[in-house]
Amino acid sequence: MICIGIDNGVSGSIGIINTDTGDYMQLPVPVKKELNYTKAKQYITRIDIKALKKILHQSDSDVRIMLERPMVNPTRFKATTSALRALEATLIIIEILGYSFQYVDSKHWQRAILPHGIKGSTELKKASAQIGKRLFPKLVLKKGQDCDGILIAEYYRRSLR
Repeated sequence: MICIGIDNGVSGSIGIINTDTGDYMQLPVPVKKELNYTKAKQYITRIDIKALKKILHQSDSDVRIMLERPMVNPTRFKATTSALRALEATLIIIEILGYSFQYVDSKHWQRAILPHGIKGSTELKKASAQIGKRLFPKLVLKKGQDCDGILIAEYYRRSLR
């Protein structure tokens, strides 16, 4: 079985765990930049759906996907629209591949995987990287990168036991 955890958004990550072989990997969500649809010249970051489809397609394996619920906050309009565009693109690819999925709130998987009492996005990011490196020592992280994708996949794997 393949457990896939998706940290939603254009700056998120995808964690993949093969429960049969023990192999694992974490990849950034593939994105591309293009001109925005507004009058002012600016760019938006979008999901690269062709690359995402290649990442998520896992041959004929039993694939289980857990998708982190996107941040939706009307006071953060640009971030919310980006998160919802990313979610829609991801859902379309999951649907094309015929996979089922379920949502998880970030606080829910974090409570189960990360140490208790951590507050603030900077501290959560550090804890995610530390726990991810401990559980998955072969992962190579760039400076400032977290392990949310692979930890969501691990949370899902544990919940299936």
